[in-house]
Parts: sequence; C-alpha cells; structure tokens
Amino acid sequence: MMASIEYTGNLRCSCTHLQSGSVIETDAPTDNHGKGERFSPTDSVCMALATCMITTMAIRASDMHIEFKGSTLEVTKHMLSNPRRIGKIEVVLNLITAEPISEKDKQYMQHIGDNCPVMKSLHPDLEKVITYNWR
Repeated sequence: MMASIEYTGNLRCSCTHLQSGSVIETDAPTDNHGKGERFSPTDSVCMALATCMITTMAIRASDMHIEFKGSTLEVTKHMLSNPRRIGKIEVVLNLITAEPISEKDKQYMQHIGDNCPVMKSLHPDLEKVITYNWR
C-alpha cells in the first residue's frame, strides 16, 4: 500500500503518502457540487501526467548532465459529459536548461516525456496535447 485515504465529508478526502507522511487533500470541483478549494481527483490525474513527464525527463537528463531546474509546466483539463470524464489534457512544458542542448537531445527528452508511465497508463481515447518550449 502506498497511500491511506480518509473521506473527511463534504466531498473531500485526505490522502496520506505512507512513506513520507505528506498529505494531499482533494475537493469536488464547483461544477460538480464541490467548493473547488483543493485539487479535484481529475485535477490530480492531469497534474500526475505533467509531473511524471518532467520527472522522467529529469531522471534521464541527469545522466546527460542536463538540469531542468526552474522549468515550469502549465496544465489545462477539459471535461466531457455522458459519461463525465476528462476529454483532453493540455500540458505546456517551458523547459529551461543552464546550457544549450542539441536538437537531438531535445528530441530524445521529448520522446521520454511522451512515453512516461502516466502517459502510457491513460486511456488512448483521452486527447493529450503536449507542447515543449525550449529556452
């Protein structure tokens, strides 16, 4: 088991990571009876995709002496109905490196991001729009 989750009422959960003890709370979104005061479960899916992409890239990049510190990612979620689900996730990676990297290395890093474990775990019908901005 990696997490312990408690439903705390009012459409909220408290999720505890067992190894570290860190806690993430979730809330239902305002368009689905919640207060929208925390990440929703579907927000967490989108956030997981983006963070998995940069983390997987950074693991490989460290072997190549490439550092992505200071890079930022933007995530946009688009919901569908009937059934209610995530229809599209847009991820923009604004990648900063201390030293310029070759086009070959950029393509390699993008391939790693596009094939991260979360990306491979998402349903193929879910539209994923990924933009890599290199600085």
